Amino acid sequence: QVMLVESGGGLVQAGGSLRLSCGPSKRFFDFNVMGWYRQAPGKQHELVATITSGGSTNYSDSVKGRFTISVDNAKKTVYLQMNSLKPEDTAVYYCNEPWVAAVGSWGQGTQVTVSS
Repeated sequence: QVMLVESGGGLVQAGGSLRLSCGPSKRFFDFNVMGWYRQAPGKQHELVATITSGGSTNYSDSVKGRFTISVDNAKKTVYLQMNSLKPEDTAVYYCNEPWVAAVGSWGQGTQVTVSS
């Protein structure tokens, strides 16, 4: 399984913004659904956003209205625009296909830290 590479994390103050990137990867040539997940210390992975190959999106209630998932097919990259960040958004963020996530295969992720 080709691992996905996430980037764009960092330290930001509450209310700030970050844009995460995932890719480029050949896995985006024929994906059906791609998701952004996060894992806070001591917690399990949480699915926060998904996008289908047709462009349909879905968000968890905790990020709805603040985060936007998108895909650039030409660049074979998936993005997560995060606005109005809160300290509770602090986590390691991963992109993954749900069926790969289900078997516990993850990349390195990118750390997002939101200070209050």
